[in-house]
Amino acid sequence: MAAAAVDDFLAYLTVERRMSAHTIDAYRRDLDALSQWCEAQGAGVLDLHAEQLRAFIATEHRRGLSPKSLQRRLSACRSFYGWQVRHGRLAVSPAAGIRAPKAPRKLPQVLDPDEVKALVEVPTDAPLGLRDRALLELFYSSGVRLSELCALRWHDLDLAGGLVTVLGKGSKQRSVPLGSYARNALHEWRASTGATGDAPVFPGRGGAPITPRAVQLRLRQLAQRQGLFKRVHPHLLRHSFASHILESSGDLRGVQELLGHADIATTQIYTHLDYQHLAKVYDAAHPRAKRKG
Repeated sequence: MAAAAVDDFLAYLTVERRMSAHTIDAYRRDLDALSQWCEAQGAGVLDLHAEQLRAFIATEHRRGLSPKSLQRRLSACRSFYGWQVRHGRLAVSPAAGIRAPKAPRKLPQVLDPDEVKALVEVPTDAPLGLRDRALLELFYSSGVRLSELCALRWHDLDLAGGLVTVLGKGSKQRSVPLGSYARNALHEWRASTGATGDAPVFPGRGGAPITPRAVQLRLRQLAQRQGLFKRVHPHLLRHSFASHILESSGDLRGVQELLGHADIATTQIYTHLDYQHLAKVYDAAHPRAKRKG
């Protein structure tokens, strides 16, 4: 019964919510852990009370799970039990009102504009130079996710209009502006390949779209080659894009739309990156900002 309830819920996430395979696997691991704990207690997953679910979270905490992992595990339980309530299988969710320990907020690293410039301006006469330049310029110009970039086809790009259309999380489509450097780099890359509209923008082996792992490895190589010794990865360029746009515009809602965040709370982490910059602006501009020595 418990396994069927979990399988029904995961099928709902896959078919109706269209969540990624990675997210489904994470939910499955969390709910499997809950099922195993229930089995050890001689209880059914659908028969738990709030105190029992709280005991499960406490057990996982004692087992050494980090606050962030506990939050994710409890989030999976909330979603699972909330779905059971909506379908009339439970009257009340045992997860209501239970909180996981707070995880320390880790601010994302970013590259400064000079570091980005050093990274993206790879020599185009090197092997795969045109492709690498187009890939890096597109990443930083649009802030797209790694999965979104790998899935791009040429018909998703409007180079004349300066737009790229991607299919993001939850199968939500959005269009993001492209800067002139990215448009020029993409135009040169396409001209060198003669690719058609249905072809992947960045093909891998056998003409299939390039894999996320291949992009990650290439970025690491290019960063070292360009003299950057930070841990450069695709999401670092997305973080840098968001931080630089927000620092210049102050438009949090606009950055939310560009990144494709469903919840503005996800975007708000970038506001913390700008406190030092804003403090300098304030100290330089406000007539009564100067602190006495």
